Amino acid sequence: MEVYSQRKRVLLLLVSWIMLLPLAVLGGSGNNTANATAPLSPSSRPKVVNIGALFTAKSVIGRSAEPALVAAIGDVNSDSSILRGTKLNLIFQDTNCSGFVGTVDALQLMEKEVVAAIGPQSSGIAHVISHVVNELQVPLLSFATDPTLSSLQYLYFLRTVPNDHFQMYAIADVVDYFGWKEVIAIFVDDDNGRNGISMLGDALAKKRAKLTYKAAFSPGASSSEIDDLLISVNLMEARVYVVHVNPDTGLSIFSKAKNLGMMTSGYVWITTDWLPSFLDSSDSVNPETMDLIQGVVALRHHTPDSDQKKMFASRWKNFKGVEIPSFNSYALYSYDTIWLLARALDLFFKDGGKTTFSDDPRLRDTNGSALHLSSMKVFDQGQKLLQILIGMNFTGLTGQIQFDSEKNLVHPAYDVLNIGGTGTRTVGYWSNYSGLSVVTPEIIYSKPPNTSTSAQHLYNVIWPGETVTRPRGWVFPHNGKPLRIAVPYRVTFKEFVHKDKGPSGVKGYCIDVFEAAIDLLSYPVPHVYILYGDGKRNPSFKNLVNDVVTNKYDAAVGDVTITTNRTRIVGFTQPYMESGLVVVAPIKELKSSPWAFLQPFTLQMWCVTGVFFLFVGTVVWILEHRHNPEFRGPPRQQLVTVFWFSFSTMFFAHRENTMSTLGRLVLIFWLFVVLIINSSYTASLTSILTVRQLSSGIQGIDSLISSNDPIGVQDGSFAYNYLIEELGVLESRIRILKTEDEYVSALEKGPQGGGVAGIVDELPYVELFLANSKCVFRTVGREFTKGGWGFAFQRDSPLSDALSVAILQLSENGDLQRIHDKWLSNNGCSSQNNQADDTQLSLKSFWGLFLICAVACFLALVAFFCRVYCQFRRYDPEPEEQDISEPESVRPSRRPLGSLSFKGLIDFVDTRESKIKEILKRKSIDSKRHQGQSPDGQPSSPV
Repeated sequence: MEVYSQRKRVLLLLVSWIMLLPLAVLGGSGNNTANATAPLSPSSRPKVVNIGALFTAKSVIGRSAEPALVAAIGDVNSDSSILRGTKLNLIFQDTNCSGFVGTVDALQLMEKEVVAAIGPQSSGIAHVISHVVNELQVPLLSFATDPTLSSLQYLYFLRTVPNDHFQMYAIADVVDYFGWKEVIAIFVDDDNGRNGISMLGDALAKKRAKLTYKAAFSPGASSSEIDDLLISVNLMEARVYVVHVNPDTGLSIFSKAKNLGMMTSGYVWITTDWLPSFLDSSDSVNPETMDLIQGVVALRHHTPDSDQKKMFASRWKNFKGVEIPSFNSYALYSYDTIWLLARALDLFFKDGGKTTFSDDPRLRDTNGSALHLSSMKVFDQGQKLLQILIGMNFTGLTGQIQFDSEKNLVHPAYDVLNIGGTGTRTVGYWSNYSGLSVVTPEIIYSKPPNTSTSAQHLYNVIWPGETVTRPRGWVFPHNGKPLRIAVPYRVTFKEFVHKDKGPSGVKGYCIDVFEAAIDLLSYPVPHVYILYGDGKRNPSFKNLVNDVVTNKYDAAVGDVTITTNRTRIVGFTQPYMESGLVVVAPIKELKSSPWAFLQPFTLQMWCVTGVFFLFVGTVVWILEHRHNPEFRGPPRQQLVTVFWFSFSTMFFAHRENTMSTLGRLVLIFWLFVVLIINSSYTASLTSILTVRQLSSGIQGIDSLISSNDPIGVQDGSFAYNYLIEELGVLESRIRILKTEDEYVSALEKGPQGGGVAGIVDELPYVELFLANSKCVFRTVGREFTKGGWGFAFQRDSPLSDALSVAILQLSENGDLQRIHDKWLSNNGCSSQNNQADDTQLSLKSFWGLFLICAVACFLALVAFFCRVYCQFRRYDPEPEEQDISEPESVRPSRRPLGSLSFKGLIDFVDTRESKIKEILKRKSIDSKRHQGQSPDGQPSSPV
């Protein structure tokens, strides 16, 4: 974990070092390898290998890490199966909770020819020393959790503890699991704190939550500064706090919070792994300390329960330098880090690696310099050792030790702890494999990953105030002041909202809906209504919404339309009233016309129907002409027959019988079509003659826009901007109407009398206006926009979500409809005028029937002509003129298609079917007779 640093001194050292580097380069002229360590013989290993360690010895992390490092060194050196003949020498440097001292210690450590450095726990020191190890090619096995310490920038940086990137995503998953959307971060303003909280903000954003405030305090902040910080965050709306501080000073936050009453019901406190690191370092914690953190949720590095871990715990008190009765997870990571390095060195030596060092030509001491820059040497084969470290894979006390492509430990996991009573209990686990679960990560890894919302689980948490009820996560801001709710001071349509002399000061449909929704919430919502406007004209709803955005009001309750532009700046609830723009226009009653019988069908329908009558009559004539005497005769008679048969089928009065199968089939389909057409015509004509017909010069929004006549809109309505910006209506055409009387007057006068051709307004207003005006006017066309009314809150206000659920409950239980019936008239007018065009039947309603009939006719004609063609191929018009003695083999059995004239073909088709059959039958008999004679004309005798 992070210990606070003295930044000014660190910067001073860095500036001095950077200034001396150019001088060292300019002053260096000797042999660059003069001081190089003599290489060892290929067949031998070094007896001792130096390893550096950078920790704050007296810190929570240092007290656990140092004994574990020393114990691990002893275990490695005493194990004959590894590093045969080579001992590890640990050089421990105490950074003493100082960034400056830690940086100097790190530079001094590099002078001692270490092959690797372990630590530091400070992210500030890690950032500085990472530049040094990059230059000297010494692997740095760090405990710094700062997520900005990238392996791409620092090539020799290798993190042997979980990255805070994963811890912040774990916290974001916990926040999302409990449904909170706003979080306040409390952190130390250093590298680790700032960068960790920045990562938390990114993680929350992916869960559609956010950091509403970053409460940072300086390292070593005074008690009064922390008090002021907590007082300021306590006045804010969010009640979910994430504390990311140092384990050595973090408890002071909870001490101050306890005194301010911030550890009671309704608050949520989540900490990173610093708190479990503190608690795990002792067998028992002071009861007064435990009382400060009751109900806190904390994350702890997950390490599996194994026999190795239990054996390590049993040996802990016997380790050298132990100052605490128990240890935290950093002791386990320290132990595993030594074994990681030992195994890597063993492979390194087996592969012929050498621990040789060379001078860096850019590091040369200048005259009078006491920094001894030349004493820091480059590890010649540091790159080779680094690659072996990255490729290691074994099981240690903390689980699997393996690195991914970004040099982070694979399978990072955390225990989710809940602090209560005198200890902690595990309520679940988090892993980057499957998120939150009540099953240990080791079991989860054996199953397919599942990060779906339904798969996330935790046990019940006991929150501050000893309650198991999930805290809401927010309260009303301004230290309990009531919500300032702006209500439009309407002049027209006061049924929706109007001024009242009662306690609340307002009444109306919108107010009743809001109050009913508030009553469904499980907590009180203090609020006060403030009238918006002067009462002489309707207020501008655009300005009303903007005042909510600028925090002049907390919310707007009334007939506020939800539009696209408004949703970008405020948060709306679920719509409680459907609303869309419609056109209102004056109407007149249509008188009955002597040509009313033509109105049921459109012109296109009449034409197509007439054509099909003739078409079907012609098809039936073709199919019946060869069979049926009634369809034969002189051409004039046949033409009259076709017309008579065609149109008589309209009344099913045709007297001609059909004799052919194909003709009957076509007639069945056609009579079905006629039946449907007759029924539809009768119904439509009945409606036209019996229902009152109303007409308007305006047919809808399209005809209103194209007419160039004046258009009326309600004062303050969004329809004004919509017509101009979206529909391109000239501003000069729009007339603002301030009262309902002006509505009536403008419509009655019309565009010629100084009025308007129509009024564009929202459907709820229009329905109320029509009811109040006794339905003298009507809506024309259709509703050309879809929308609704909602309550507007400041963006991301949790009340908008809570009231949306309440509005849905009102809709489901019927209360919303009862409120509507209470305030708004049920005697509504017909929303559409019954124009004749609306009742006309068009071809699109019947084209399927016509298509079926046309297909039946086509198939019947194809079958008919195929049959005629086959007969014609066999037909011989003059068989009696053929020489009877002519051998059969001399005469062709089929007549060529072109052997007859066109007139002969027509005559064949016009010939009755019975005659054709008789000719073909006689021809067949003659053919058989000729086949019975011998080739010389004599009858053949049987054998």
